[in-house]
Amino acid sequence: MNADQAWAAVEQAESRTLKSLFDAEPDRVERLAVEEAGLRFDFSKTHLDRDLVAAFQRLAEEQDLAGARDALFAGAIVNPTEGRAAEHSAERGQGAPESVALASALHARMRALIDAIEAEAFGPIRHVLHIGIGGSALGPAFLIDSLGREAGRYDAAVVSNVDGAALEEALAGFDPEVTLIAIASKTFTTSETMLNARSALAWLEQGGVADPYGRVVALTASPERAVAFGVDETRVLPFPETVGGRYSLWSSIGFPAALALGWEAFEQLLEGAAAMDRHFRLAPFEANAPLLAACVDRYYANTRRAETRAVFAYDERLRLLPPYLQQLEMESNGKSVKLDGSPVGRATAPVTWGGVGTDAQHAVFQLLHQGTHLVPVEFVACIEPGHALDEAHHRQLLTNCFAQGAALMAGKASDDPHRSYPGDRPSTTILLDRLDPATLGALIAFYEHRTFANAVFLGINPFDQFGVELGKEMAKAMDGADPPRFDPSTQALIARALGEAR
Repeated sequence: MNADQAWAAVEQAESRTLKSLFDAEPDRVERLAVEEAGLRFDFSKTHLDRDLVAAFQRLAEEQDLAGARDALFAGAIVNPTEGRAAEHSAERGQGAPESVALASALHARMRALIDAIEAEAFGPIRHVLHIGIGGSALGPAFLIDSLGREAGRYDAAVVSNVDGAALEEALAGFDPEVTLIAIASKTFTTSETMLNARSALAWLEQGGVADPYGRVVALTASPERAVAFGVDETRVLPFPETVGGRYSLWSSIGFPAALALGWEAFEQLLEGAAAMDRHFRLAPFEANAPLLAACVDRYYANTRRAETRAVFAYDERLRLLPPYLQQLEMESNGKSVKLDGSPVGRATAPVTWGGVGTDAQHAVFQLLHQGTHLVPVEFVACIEPGHALDEAHHRQLLTNCFAQGAALMAGKASDDPHRSYPGDRPSTTILLDRLDPATLGALIAFYEHRTFANAVFLGINPFDQFGVELGKEMAKAMDGADPPRFDPSTQALIARALGEAR
């Protein structure tokens, strides 16, 4: 069997209803549930069955998924278009020995700087402004919003949008005399980040800070550029070129989270991710959570032709999970060519979207239950509540979560077509024992490995992102001294908004 034949077996799989699968497989819940690192993954409400899992296992063999996984953890070049390894797992101790050693040394450097900040070597600090964009902002923002609500160590804000309103809003609650600025940019040339950084430095100066650059920490894979920008070398926290932006929160990009949450919490985050790394490497295919999740993704995208997948966090602390996954999944696997440059010839990444808990039920679930689109749904919830209010709050939250999955699957017939629910609509549930640094680390690593497994199934590169460059190049040219002419529509917009017929 070759890869095309293995794909055919997947894409031509027998279509069976969820009810018939539960009737035929008494052990279905036990067989399609995986527990690891404080998380329970329940895939039983998807259309995976024994034959389909076996077909995906044959596809994995044809695509040499095991070899690709070994190469990932060994620090081999798995990003051939950029000639790089992808060593985010080394940041949590799972990788080539020399890469793990480097990550450990750079973490020690970060901790030493945090110790100095806590000892008021910079003077008293109460506010931390983190400036980045994409993976340099989404990861830290997610960690701080999820875990930092009760920490009380520092007020932290993450700014990514070049719209001045975003920076202005963050600075409105800060005192420049006690503010530290972290500038996160892999190349230290990202235009949006550098403009925001210059404006933040001007704000410090206008606020009476004598040495604004003395309040700056640089998080970058290009330390020489940070020094040239004006940051003292002792306050530059490097990370390796082989750590991609959307996989970088484990590196010095996670500095504001480590500062706001405390170093012990950051170490627990890394260990939780390492536990998921070990699971991904060692668990058999049929009990491997990232691999089973990738099977679910591929089945609905390639067999059922689902163009989107929805993620709903039934926990307010996980409200930034959907936007975090949007970048991770769509920037990684939103491709149309294979590693060799030939067309993929089948659907790649679906559109990832979602929302938060019961809010989303009153906004978008109408389409999920009765609309014409098939949308695989993922529910993420925590057994332990994140508040001290009456337990009725959490009980109602969880019963709503579980009821939605049950209703999507079961449906309900009615003589009134307006009140009829077709059912047989799939969902996955991820249940955390509690939301703490270790379980969050494991959850994020799960999504990383799931993304990688999807890419291997498809034969694409999940570690480059050339698709983000063209528009940025055109924006830079548009703002240049001698801008080119664009299409008539764009020229009219420029003339109307900027007052120049460029």
